[in-house]
Amino acid sequence: MQVLVINCGSSSVKYNLIETDGRIDVCKGMVERIGAVTAIIKHQPENGKPVKDTKTITNHVEALQEIMGFLLSPDNKLVDSPADIKAVGHRVVHGGEMFKDSVLIDEDVMDAIEQAIDLAPLHNPPNLKGIQAAIKQFPDIPHVAVFDTAFHHSLPAKAFLYGIPNRFYRRYKIRKYGFHGTSHYYVSRQYYKMIDKPVEDTKVISCHLGNGASIAAIEGGKSVDTSMGFTPLSGLVMGTRSGDIDPSILFYLVEKEELPLSNVHALVNRHSGLLGLSGYAADMRDLITEAQNGDRRCQQAIDVFCYKIKQFIGSYIATMNGCDAIIMTAGIGENAALVREKSLEHLDFLGVKLDKERNNNVNPGEITRISTDDSKVEVLIIPTNEELVIAIDAAKIAQAAGQSPWI
Repeated sequence: MQVLVINCGSSSVKYNLIETDGRIDVCKGMVERIGAVTAIIKHQPENGKPVKDTKTITNHVEALQEIMGFLLSPDNKLVDSPADIKAVGHRVVHGGEMFKDSVLIDEDVMDAIEQAIDLAPLHNPPNLKGIQAAIKQFPDIPHVAVFDTAFHHSLPAKAFLYGIPNRFYRRYKIRKYGFHGTSHYYVSRQYYKMIDKPVEDTKVISCHLGNGASIAAIEGGKSVDTSMGFTPLSGLVMGTRSGDIDPSILFYLVEKEELPLSNVHALVNRHSGLLGLSGYAADMRDLITEAQNGDRRCQQAIDVFCYKIKQFIGSYIATMNGCDAIIMTAGIGENAALVREKSLEHLDFLGVKLDKERNNNVNPGEITRISTDDSKVEVLIIPTNEELVIAIDAAKIAQAAGQSPWI
């Protein structure tokens, strides 16, 4: 079955056309800078050369028309007709407590996603806009919402409740939700395929390290704790997000800098993290280059990033009373050997031993063990594939099988 996977941002549409039977990524690409004078369009067919173009695209509907025009072009031979696409899977960041699994989208679901906008004001509005645009483009096929928060609905109350008056949870559902669920789910399932051990007996720590970053403690196949919380802001230091900080800092800054709340929100979400610490860049590749050239602030930014990762790994080993494997994934986790080394150093007493030679000689895109042979805890690089999870879920729900990969 061919499934179109869509991930919409405020001014972008990323897509993957996936053949779920063979798990083949037929084509992927994106339209970015929607609404600007010139939009940038990129396509990467599985068996073809990358294509890049620029033109004016004013909204998400036009972006999807542009994508379908490329997929349907006789020159590309990717899709014979729109009817060949049997389902559209949509990434939705926040499902709140309403959605504990992926769902077939209808008016009630769209209303519920809109109600969750307060929980993810940067993500849910463009996610919803993408759904509405795609339904206009494909009105006669099933559309499925797959939520970043769904995998973490197994968190126990002791992990998801905050130390604030309980009435705020009852009234406003203020609690830890967790994110990157599709990624943590996917890489943990890839690990289970590699081992000869019942899933219910496993203890895994999954580290999704990219511009957005989170860590999950997965026991018996279920998420029992995770670093992101009520929103994707908390937990690790990220590209532009602060991660965990003392809340009093915000009140202090409001008083000292006379900042309106909107500026405070932008400060911790868009101008902090690696960008704020380094004063230079949010991209780890740039920071490593400058740190190697002697830039002290870039070195400090990397140190803080890795220190926080180590803290969460240690706490989750304690949470689960042990660990079988630590998984590194996403852009930084899969590609930055320095970050992996600094994040895992001095964990020998917990049974974690990194093989530096293996760590420094990784083939991109391959599952690789980077721990020593005598390490009690395996350390693995497992490339993530969130789009495949979305596609498979969309295919199953579209086929009315009543099944889901979360089960």
